[in-house]
Amino acid sequence: MPVVDSLMQSALRSVSSKQSEREMVWMQLQQMFENIQTTHLSELFGADSQRAEAFSLQVNSLFLDYSKNFISKDILAALIALAESYDIQNAIHQMMSGVHVNVTEDRAALHTALRLPETESLMVNAKNLVTDITEIRNKMFNFVEKLQSGAWLGATEQAITDVVNIGIGGSDLGPQMLTQALKPYWNTNLNVHFIANIDPVQFEAVTANLNPETTLFLLSSKSFTTSETLANAQLAKQWLENKLHTKQLTQHFVAITANPARAIAWGIAKEFVLPFWEWVGGRFSIWSSIGFPVALLIGVQGFKQFLEGGHDMDKHFSNSPLAENMPVLLALLGIWYRNFWQAPTHALCSYSYSLRRFADYIQQLDMESNGKSQQPNGDMVAKDTAPIIWGGEGTNAQHAFYQLLHQGRHFIPVDFIVAQNTKAKDKVQHQQLVINCLAQAKALMEGNRALQSADVSINQMQGNKPSNTLMLEALDPYALGQLIALYEHKVFVQGIIWQINSFDQPGVELGKKLADDLTNIVNGKEAKEPVDSSTMQLLRRINTASIN
Repeated sequence: MPVVDSLMQSALRSVSSKQSEREMVWMQLQQMFENIQTTHLSELFGADSQRAEAFSLQVNSLFLDYSKNFISKDILAALIALAESYDIQNAIHQMMSGVHVNVTEDRAALHTALRLPETESLMVNAKNLVTDITEIRNKMFNFVEKLQSGAWLGATEQAITDVVNIGIGGSDLGPQMLTQALKPYWNTNLNVHFIANIDPVQFEAVTANLNPETTLFLLSSKSFTTSETLANAQLAKQWLENKLHTKQLTQHFVAITANPARAIAWGIAKEFVLPFWEWVGGRFSIWSSIGFPVALLIGVQGFKQFLEGGHDMDKHFSNSPLAENMPVLLALLGIWYRNFWQAPTHALCSYSYSLRRFADYIQQLDMESNGKSQQPNGDMVAKDTAPIIWGGEGTNAQHAFYQLLHQGRHFIPVDFIVAQNTKAKDKVQHQQLVINCLAQAKALMEGNRALQSADVSINQMQGNKPSNTLMLEALDPYALGQLIALYEHKVFVQGIIWQINSFDQPGVELGKKLADDLTNIVNGKEAKEPVDSSTMQLLRRINTASIN
């Protein structure tokens, strides 16, 4: 037998063996699900006084209690075996070393490199990426210092006081969420504002009370072709020209993009372009120059602490055994509930006013990454993928949707996120906030099954609702860096197990193309694709509205 044929047959046998191993583990977990689904969570605690300690894990500033889940040591072992059958540790190594894990776009996904300290190196194609990353990071820090010191002057020689970030998706959600979350750590008198929606109402509302002489716009777009961002950028240019009566607006625009040539062609001065790289996905870009608004408010040292938190989670993710690996554990619990318990949604409840946009941020991270039904080769995915991510801010959410969590028929796993300590002055009230979080997790798990009589049946809550509790030592830049990196890695692990590419977004791209086509129709041009009668009817109505 030729050597090539022998090697091919050996490879095929290896693939077949791996597939059989995976199928066996899936079947084993299905049997475990059937065995435990009639067990009440409180019974698991009653049978093991050490359960909380056994199913908890600390990584620096983050403590995870995952004991309120439908798991046992055997189930956990089977979930770990599932991860091993998909060679998760090798997948982690490939992502972090620069292998083109974004196979459909033939790119690496090296957002983790953005968190590397400048003293480290990462050689990709015989080049140390950290050198380039450090150069751009230092340029951003130089911009931060000039703005914070008042040295950055506008067209009329007045110091910039207000910075407006124009972006959408990852260029808006991340910076906006983080600037809100880290408000106690702001160390500047500068004001930062955000515009994302193409609806002109938002632009007009944000700029209504701004002084154009002291306003700087950040145009944040990876491709510098995003229609919403460019439309708002054009409004910004017109607003400045009309108010300042000049077209010399160099000092009023900074571009943050992976396509500097397009930004320069639009009119941005080369020295005011903060680039990043094609291998940085939009929803993973907060660690890059996209994080400029965050650095502007919390300062250079604060942003470095944020990067350090992310990097420390990367090290934990890379080096820890799967059974002690926080992102892997969260990912496997998600797989357990999505694919065996058929949970269609997952709730994130952050007990912090500062984290009021956190669920929105993770919604994009998770649903844009893993909301797919096809593998990169075009085959349909055999399992259900990303759940619907939603949530809210405790304690407000308790008076909104917790009724459904407690008594609804839906099966909804929950992540509770809370900080032990606060920079708020009223420590007693913060303690009450934390107590509310712990009480809700306990109530969801235990219910009040003691109420059995018919006259109180309306008040019965069966409990048996699983949850994780993530407790941060404090809501500071370092801990938030850890937290965001934790969810990034969770999503990646789930994508590997579902055998999808977590780093592309073809559904998003389709919507953009269709919007461009419909714009052609409105402007009297021919559509590239056939347009249905419903869409044409609605287009005629918006044309009439515009005329009136």
